[in-house]
Amino acid sequence: MDPFRGLGLPRIPGLSDLVDVLREQTEALAQLPRTMAELNTAVRELIAATRVATETVASAQRTAERLEGLVEELEEPVRALRPGLERVGRVLDDPVVDTVPETLRTVAEDLLPLVHGLRQATDRVGSVTGLLRRRPRPDEPGG
Repeated sequence: MDPFRGLGLPRIPGLSDLVDVLREQTEALAQLPRTMAELNTAVRELIAATRVATETVASAQRTAERLEGLVEELEEPVRALRPGLERVGRVLDDPVVDTVPETLRTVAEDLLPLVHGLRQATDRVGSVTGLLRRRPRPDEPGG
């Protein structure tokens, strides 16, 4: 844009370019305070984000230290369980373990009714014995 165009002045070579450069610099200088304010805001936000990140790292460090303490406490007892767990694993790998459900079913269906019957018979015998003990003998007085 030529600033001298509407004034009727002859165009001087180089002067228009100089005026354009000065105008652009003036506009840039006019925007400088807003740019500085935006930069200042961005720096403050960066400082706040850095503070939060620092607190987060410190919290993570404390958590890691606590977890390390727990791992140290649990490590020895867990290692002590290993031989027993290995033995249990070997037992569970035994094919006999596969027959346990069928064996329990058989016990429940066949053996438990038999035990129940034996208990009932024992109770009956105990009742008869109790009656016999309470009855006076013929040679006793009142008998």
